[in-house]
Amino acid sequence: MPFITLREILDIIIMVFAIGYIFSDMFKRKPEEDYDPLKFYQKSPWWENIKHAALIAAPAVVLHELAHKFAAMSFGAAATLHAPYSWYAIVIFLKMINFPLLFFVGGFVTHTPLPPLPSAIVALAGPLINLMLWLGSKACIRYKLVDRRYWPILMPLGRINLFLFVFNILPLPGFDGSNFLLSLWQAFS
Repeated sequence: MPFITLREILDIIIMVFAIGYIFSDMFKRKPEEDYDPLKFYQKSPWWENIKHAALIAAPAVVLHELAHKFAAMSFGAAATLHAPYSWYAIVIFLKMINFPLLFFVGGFVTHTPLPPLPSAIVALAGPLINLMLWLGSKACIRYKLVDRRYWPILMPLGRINLFLFVFNILPLPGFDGSNFLLSLWQAFS
């Protein structure tokens, strides 16, 4: 089985653009201090906001799902990443009609069955990537590892990853935390 299929690449591209559109009102691109207003406003602000939001929010989701996929593959499972097209369509429709409440839609990975302990590690891989991205963005800002002009991207990127880490690690059915605890229970009982 190939490392990543053409279908998965298409799903990742759709995930990036859907997430960018969904978050385009939340993460609007702001002009830099020394910007030229004529050049800045010649570009489509709608498209610029989608690209900016995708740059901030999409890595949290895409890397989370890829971590699940690659962790499962490292244990010999066949794993496939999927974009939930119908959920994206629902959330995009709700956004288009200015529905006051939008919910976060990510993606999911299916894989062949694994023993309980490897399955627990696969469940934990996604949230751990979000934790690492949060810690990395926090360290880049705290220790000034990147130029200050990138901080407006790193700060919300870190916050989204912290949110996804906490949200996904909750031991509720269907969440990674529940799958992790259930697999641990099966492994040690």
